[in-house]
Amino acid sequence: MGLSLFRLGAFAVVLSIFALASAQDGSISVQVDRPAIKISPTFYGLMTEEINHAYDGGLYAELIRNRAFRDSKTEPVHWSLTGSGGQISLEHLGADSPWTDALTLTTQGQAGVANDGFWGIPVKPHTAYKATFYAKGSITGPVTLSIETADGATTYAKAEVQGLGSEWKKFTATLRTGDTAASKNNRFLISTSSPGTISLSYVSLMPPTFHRRANGNRPDLMEELGELNPSFLRLPGGNYLEGNTIEERFNWKATIGDPAMRLGHQCPWGYRSSDGLGLLEYLEWCEDLKMQPVLAVFAGYALRGEHVNPGPDLEPYVQDALDEIEYATGDTSTKWGAERAKNGHPKPFPLTYVEIGNEDWFDRSRTYDGRFAQFYDAIKAKYPGLQIIATAPIQSRKPDVMDDHYYRSAADMERDSGHYDRISRSGPKIFVGEWASIEGSPTPTMDAALGDAAWLTGLERNSDLVVMESYAPLFVNVNPGAAQWGTNLIGYDALTSYGSPSFYVQSMFGKNTGDVELPAKLEIVKPPAEPVVLHGAIGIGTWRTQSEYKEIRVTFADGSPDFVPSTSSLDGWTRARGQWSVVDGALRQTGNGTGTLLTIGDPKWTNYTIHLKARKIGGAEGFMVMGHVLDPRNHWQWNVGGWDDSQSAIQRTEGGSSDIVGPESRATVETNRWYDLALEVKDGKIRGYLDGKLINEATETSRPPADPVYVAASKVSSSGEVILKVVNVSEKPMSLSIALNGAGDLEDQGSGWVLTGQPGDVNSIEQPEKVKPKPIHVDHVGSNFTRSFDAHSVTVLRFKTKR
Repeated sequence: MGLSLFRLGAFAVVLSIFALASAQDGSISVQVDRPAIKISPTFYGLMTEEINHAYDGGLYAELIRNRAFRDSKTEPVHWSLTGSGGQISLEHLGADSPWTDALTLTTQGQAGVANDGFWGIPVKPHTAYKATFYAKGSITGPVTLSIETADGATTYAKAEVQGLGSEWKKFTATLRTGDTAASKNNRFLISTSSPGTISLSYVSLMPPTFHRRANGNRPDLMEELGELNPSFLRLPGGNYLEGNTIEERFNWKATIGDPAMRLGHQCPWGYRSSDGLGLLEYLEWCEDLKMQPVLAVFAGYALRGEHVNPGPDLEPYVQDALDEIEYATGDTSTKWGAERAKNGHPKPFPLTYVEIGNEDWFDRSRTYDGRFAQFYDAIKAKYPGLQIIATAPIQSRKPDVMDDHYYRSAADMERDSGHYDRISRSGPKIFVGEWASIEGSPTPTMDAALGDAAWLTGLERNSDLVVMESYAPLFVNVNPGAAQWGTNLIGYDALTSYGSPSFYVQSMFGKNTGDVELPAKLEIVKPPAEPVVLHGAIGIGTWRTQSEYKEIRVTFADGSPDFVPSTSSLDGWTRARGQWSVVDGALRQTGNGTGTLLTIGDPKWTNYTIHLKARKIGGAEGFMVMGHVLDPRNHWQWNVGGWDDSQSAIQRTEGGSSDIVGPESRATVETNRWYDLALEVKDGKIRGYLDGKLINEATETSRPPADPVYVAASKVSSSGEVILKVVNVSEKPMSLSIALNGAGDLEDQGSGWVLTGQPGDVNSIEQPEKVKPKPIHVDHVGSNFTRSFDAHSVTVLRFKTKR
């Protein structure tokens, strides 16, 4: 049986159906003299993976895109010919070469090759850039390296190297900019005025890095991460660990050593990773920000369903994980500890947590229980002190920690703030390893930040159980075409970066948490429930899948004429997301993004059935058919072959976040087969028919409204300082009486920060601080006082005791 709120002793909420006797909107009562649970010292942390160009083109400082010429098998993408009288070609090298691919320039005179970087090469004044490349060829004159505007009109920095020969040779040079304005619409050029050939196998351009690491990270992004005061980094994180196939997994042994010798691999989010940010760089990232690593090891399952059976087949992967742990923690007397020292870091790294796989609840082979047991036994035998994290429910062993993931609307996060209040403390500890309020693109809105803050109050007051939490995704390159996920914590382009409102929530909370939680009681009036909405247009879409739709027809229960939208053109359709086109009388979506959507019809429609044919042409899942579409963030959808093509369900989407309503069914979608689909939405029921068979049914209901205010309180035991966090998600200021019971003699003034704005407010490259915390002071503090909390606000208050 789970523990009750009162047995937990940390928090209670009383939602009255009548007005409170006082003139205030409510009250907060904190028992300062009765600390409840100890707050986990590892509570606030970071989760990372290669998505949205988080590493290449993001945190990893490398400026050259496709530096090893492996991003395409047929052409040197992101490289172009400059000058006249030359030509370039992509070559696949033989087995006797240390590399697999090269770019060759053949010229009769002035010519070069230019790289456009990750949406531009950033230029800053008085900055040194280190260029490194391997080359051979017949050119006898100097080779010029330069950073210049994209049109070649202005050169910002230049250097020359000589000594090209018939064998591969490493060249380095430093390019220094002068007194110039910062810019990003630039390119990097390697050129010559001598006839002959030059072959390039690896080209790197590194700006100054954080802590001046030779193969390091962008200083601005590292500094922003430091503002979050993180205690850990979950690495390499997410789908990037598994890969689409086992061959494309994060193979850590291929990511160590000389960056020039790392071939890179295909990332599951649609582009190649250079592997420049490898295992050692992850660990040094932790060292630089004084975090501990939470090491996720590949566990024998890949995203498209490949798996390794427990037993002898899995043993090489288990050994690989043991080697990886030894690389991180072993001294120089061990094989892999010595390899780490050879790579430049003799001192072992601290390690407490090892995670086995990632989101293995998607594995339809149901082998995770056995795979986890094999990893668990081997790791515990060699490293008994390590804590082992499971990513799916298991029976064979009791994991030390379970990894839970949540992506929901802000309102859903608010509604579920008490998720862990009544969870049993007899099971494993909890790591909320991925979560976010999904609102805003490419970075969260203020409304999402309110949902995040409300959710965090619930996690914090349950940190005896929830020992770690990390928002995801962490990074997004905001340039068009760079992102695969809608809502992300920190945005950037080649030159600048910014924190979202949710970033500031994480910073405010991460910097202002005591070591013990204080019981807090909130009394407030609950808002009335909103009516159910039963009308809307129609839509079609996909999730990480390429599909096409035709013969679409809407029939109405009241006998109104059928609506037959065109599938021979996009006229009349509203494209919300995705890469849509018309092919052979069908509407085709060819992108690999999540939540693609095409809509049409009248938002006043009700009681109708959508008939259509659908065919999957590639990708991970199946089809999405939408009814009662009010806008891209509010509709109902039938997800056929979702969840990595494992099941189908009716989903309710409110505020951009979906949840399953009604029973799920097992269903997979074959590629290149036409299916007959029918989605009936009438009389409060939604029914999905696949080839004439009813496979999903649900009753249409709205979610209950979120509470208006959320609270958490803690204390710094060494100083007696009290920290109070108040989240007001409502549309009006809330006047709350505050009682700090048993606080002793408090100083007259308190301090803190408030984050507030309109729900739709976002930060951006152009307005990086539109929403930002402001310092505040609280006068006349005592054991009882009243304070008004702004509408749509997150407030952190600190109260000191007199000494």
